[in-house]
Amino acid sequence: MSVSDQPASSAESTTPAPSIPSARPASSGQSDHSGETGRTAQSATFPHQPAHPVDRAFLNLERSRPDAHWDSGGVAYLSGPPPALADLRAYVGYRLGELPLLTSRIEGGGRPRWQPDPGFAVDLHVHEVVADGPAGWDSALHTALNAPFAAGTYWGVWLIHGHAPDAYAVCYRFRHACQDGSAAAMTFRAVLGEGEPSARPVPDRGRRAAVPRRVASAVGLAVKFVAGTLVVRGHRPVAAYVPTGERQLWRGRVPVDTLRRIGASRGGSAHDAHLAALTGALKAWADRSGVSLPRVTAVLPVDARRPDEEQTWGNRCFALPLELPVRVASSHPDGSSDDDAALRRLDHVMTATRKLRGDVWRQAIGDLVRFMPARPTEWYMRRVLSPRVTNVMATSMPIADKGSLGETQVTGTALIPLLVPGHLFAVGLSFFGQWAEVSIVADSGLPLGELLPELWEQAVQELEDSSAPV
Repeated sequence: MSVSDQPASSAESTTPAPSIPSARPASSGQSDHSGETGRTAQSATFPHQPAHPVDRAFLNLERSRPDAHWDSGGVAYLSGPPPALADLRAYVGYRLGELPLLTSRIEGGGRPRWQPDPGFAVDLHVHEVVADGPAGWDSALHTALNAPFAAGTYWGVWLIHGHAPDAYAVCYRFRHACQDGSAAAMTFRAVLGEGEPSARPVPDRGRRAAVPRRVASAVGLAVKFVAGTLVVRGHRPVAAYVPTGERQLWRGRVPVDTLRRIGASRGGSAHDAHLAALTGALKAWADRSGVSLPRVTAVLPVDARRPDEEQTWGNRCFALPLELPVRVASSHPDGSSDDDAALRRLDHVMTATRKLRGDVWRQAIGDLVRFMPARPTEWYMRRVLSPRVTNVMATSMPIADKGSLGETQVTGTALIPLLVPGHLFAVGLSFFGQWAEVSIVADSGLPLGELLPELWEQAVQELEDSSAPV
């Protein structure tokens, strides 16, 4: 395997690269990027934007734990011959005209702001990793997942190829202070997608509660979740493994309609079915790995954008803790299988998430994220991400219906959720086309972590069998 900032040599790639759409816009008035070497021009001067309190919280977390990975992202898997690195850089440079955040940087101390970066260079952001043949895929992906960002940059793209003549991947990673998952999904749709809007749930434009009631809901919600981070103050998490500092990624997938049918059978959602299956997978994994799980509390990032917000500078998410029902036994005391255990887990999850699906709580979360001051926001983020409060990151995101790069098609996706120091692992669920794709990101020291996606698929099957009408 080799890592390079230069195009692969002719000896490394004998298959013609796909044609990537021209980086020259037809009539937008933007500058032609094809004549620039590594830099992207901006069609307009974008306004300076204050860094959101959640951005500032992540920046301070980075400073307090510089040894940890404070980045997230995703991987798009494509069928067809890979493009040349220079062509990919030109294409990304053109697309950045639609993504002003990605050509900005944070400036200022006490009151940091996002502002255009006059020295932005595409070459510092787009790289490639060449695998040493079919057996080199895992090593190449590992390199892309763990490669440091170039100095002064907030994100990076890694073109991964060399393992097969007709398949490659594009890995996109970003510092979490720069973006959250919803903005990253929009980045996917702008660069690789077909332009369809996000399927994320947002508060109804036409329904707005009276201000006093909204304030009361927001304050009540804040008190509820702050209290939830305090009652476990004395909890001492058990170390499941010795961390190595290197991340690994494993994937599983099921048809998205399967999760929807399971959730709908009990009045819930596909996400409820996913969390119930995750709980079942955790129980099975704990039994096989020997890791004791007296409690598992997942932190759920909730998108808090207003209906008119799509791309923004930084984060607009709120982190909520949710205890997963790992204590629900899979067998009776006599050792016989309990056929209803999977459905009891689903009912438990649905009870906990029911309010999150309602307009009142979504409006309250949006108000909290919009108006919460910086210091309380950082205190809460540190508390809710602490392994004393939560020990799994669980996020989900609708990505797109389809995607392509030139003549090559996206065949699958994987989220790279934030792996918080002290957490067991992070799990991401991406909805792409007809598939619900689960990705597990864990430190390479986690015992038997590679089993988790398969155990999740088996847990989904168990839920489907249990929820099927007799």
